[in-house]
Amino acid sequence: MEKSIQNKIIDFVENNIGQFHQRRIESLKKLKLKRVLKRKNPYLFKAKYYLTAEKIIKDLVNAHISSNEETIFGDWLEGLAIYVNSLFYGGWKSGISGIDLEFNKGSVRYIVAIKSGPNWGNKSQKDKMAMDFKTAKITLRTSDSKLNVVAVNGCCYGKSNSVDHGDYYVYCGQRFWEFISGEKQLYQDLIEPLGHKAKEKNEQFLFEYSKLLNRFTKEFADEFCTSSGEINWHKLLEFNSGYDFS
Repeated sequence: MEKSIQNKIIDFVENNIGQFHQRRIESLKKLKLKRVLKRKNPYLFKAKYYLTAEKIIKDLVNAHISSNEETIFGDWLEGLAIYVNSLFYGGWKSGISGIDLEFNKGSVRYIVAIKSGPNWGNKSQKDKMAMDFKTAKITLRTSDSKLNVVAVNGCCYGKSNSVDHGDYYVYCGQRFWEFISGEKQLYQDLIEPLGHKAKEKNEQFLFEYSKLLNRFTKEFADEFCTSSGEINWHKLLEFNSGYDFS
């Protein structure tokens, strides 16, 4: 890889990775206890013998963080992939529904749906992606009937045993980053700049996380614990699953 391009990628990562950390913190600040409790299974908490408000709150918050961070970082990686491709092949953010990246390589127009990893969706979601690819091909060929369009589901990490899915290809991990850049080792080169100021940013996140745990634990205890400190499971169930008269 040319040193100038390598430096541009490093600069992009270091200058933009803060957006990921900031969105993590903003997501925590917006979180509401009762909204999260509505989405969780209180029977499971009882079956797992949870006895303290703190244990339930940690479970709730950590599950939210895990799911939410995957989405936030996936969006960030999509932006990185589009930027990387623009440096090597002049690619651009697609304006076609369901398509993230378009670029030309040789005589082929590639249309790419970018996902974090290979286990990103269920059958209906993958069927929709396949339909989006078909629609995009029709759209592009309307203006140029001779255009050779190839569809790719690109995954930023992981491996896929099946590459050719008939109507589209699946490229994961090293294969994906090489596909959009032509650089075999790019997937390795990205790991160091991603750690830029990670310790400092994570300390900010942990500070907000601790405040949230304390606040939610108090709210939960005030609302769903008895005066003697036990969890009032009936009241929690009524809130989560009882008749909604609103």
